[in-house]
Amino acid sequence: MPVSSGKAGTGHEEGSGKTPTGHFRICKKIGDGEPEDTIFISRLPAGRYPTAIPKSLNEHSDFILTRILWLDGLEPHNANTRSRYIYIHGTNDTELLGTPASHGCIRLSPRDMMALFCSGGRRDGRVHPVLSLFFLDVI
Repeated sequence: MPVSSGKAGTGHEEGSGKTPTGHFRICKKIGDGEPEDTIFISRLPAGRYPTAIPKSLNEHSDFILTRILWLDGLEPHNANTRSRYIYIHGTNDTELLGTPASHGCIRLSPRDMMALFCSGGRRDGRVHPVLSLFFLDVI
């Protein structure tokens, strides 16, 4: 499943736009029961892509789509992940999947995001399975 990570690379600094690495837990699942094309703003449903885009945005905006898995770092170096609002989420920029393009989140296609969201864990929006994110440089 191709993903996009931080355009600025990997790292843990606040405001860096980098994707953190290490061990995480999914601290909150957001969007269960919403349509697959839901646009989220501040973790709340705000529209549908591309038919009902909020007036402050346009079809070329960088959307958080489909579902959100909010990550919480489990190690000292990534402990600020939750407060940085780092998610795994669907994107409308599917042509950029496979390249670093995000502001620090992990982006997936809406279809892959739905599959990942539905693949396990609890549906009550609380604590979820542990996962690891490590990136390798491809030469």
